[in-house]
Amino acid sequence: MTNDLDSVAGNTLQSAFCGSLRSKKFFMIGVIPSAAEDYLDGSNHCWCSQTQQAIGPDGGMAQPEHCIAARSCYRSAFDAEA
Repeated sequence: MTNDLDSVAGNTLQSAFCGSLRSKKFFMIGVIPSAAEDYLDGSNHCWCSQTQQAIGPDGGMAQPEHCIAARSCYRSAFDAEA
């Protein structure tokens, strides 16, 4: 069964940040992050779950301000298939 939002848009809703962006704080909040502060702690260290490094698959930094829908490697956190 499809959800009404998906059928209206025709594809997956975009999340504020890439679904591959990770940080220590990410694992503590228990919800899909909606602000950079949901990722950043005192260390400001983030990584990409696709590369397991601070650099994403496209060679750019894995940080909330960079991991957005405009990036070629972006995938929505709402996309269950990605």
